[in-house]
Amino acid sequence: MASLPNPLPALADLELGLPSGTLLGTTLWLADDPAHPGDWTTYQQAPRTVGLLPVLIDVGAGHGGPGEWELEPEEMSYPGDHDAEEILSDFWDECCAGEAGDWPGLAAPPAAQADADARAAEVVDSLLDGGGPLKDPRLALVPARRSADIPTAIGWLGQTNYADDTARLSAVLRSWEDRFGARVVALGFDQLIVSVAAPPTTLDDALAVAAEHFAFCPDNIWQGPTGTTLQTYAERQLLNRPAWHFWWD
Repeated sequence: MASLPNPLPALADLELGLPSGTLLGTTLWLADDPAHPGDWTTYQQAPRTVGLLPVLIDVGAGHGGPGEWELEPEEMSYPGDHDAEEILSDFWDECCAGEAGDWPGLAAPPAAQADADARAAEVVDSLLDGGGPLKDPRLALVPARRSADIPTAIGWLGQTNYADDTARLSAVLRSWEDRFGARVVALGFDQLIVSVAAPPTTLDDALAVAAEHFAFCPDNIWQGPTGTTLQTYAERQLLNRPAWHFWWD
């Protein structure tokens, strides 16, 4: 992974007005207390000026916090060295082609619907209102150039049973940033949530995106509710949806 000047070790000297937190390794600062609606805006603005990006980290769900996870930032390659379509095509051929035919190619980007950072703040606040998939979310800061690189920067391995180099997933996330205004807003032990500023607005477009999701995270289909198909997934999880949720078994 290409390195950046890392302000985390000197975070206490930067006077960003942040609450108390803990530095885990050199690539993740985690707030000590649970996050609340409205907190994200603070983390989106001042830290970005010194090269830090925010993400929610779920320390609940029975897996403990990231101090108990395997994080291997030094083992990751650089997302920019990978091509998103090539990665998705390879994943498709390995896992999906037998039941879904040939790789259909990347989905076309829809028209922009919202500011990507504003949509991220809205999604985070909805996640923090309770009742969502996160059990004990804490706000965290990561040294990264762009939101898509956050999982790679911390060496996250939530998808390790599927893809051992997280940079390959970040390359796809970069493509989704560019095409759909996606932002990585939350990570758990084995789950990833992104906000989406320009989700598909027609069923045909949603089906095209569903194919990318199937290649990226087959468990979204295979481990979904009984009877989940690409069509039902597109209708229920993608059409006009402001957030995408991924989970690897």
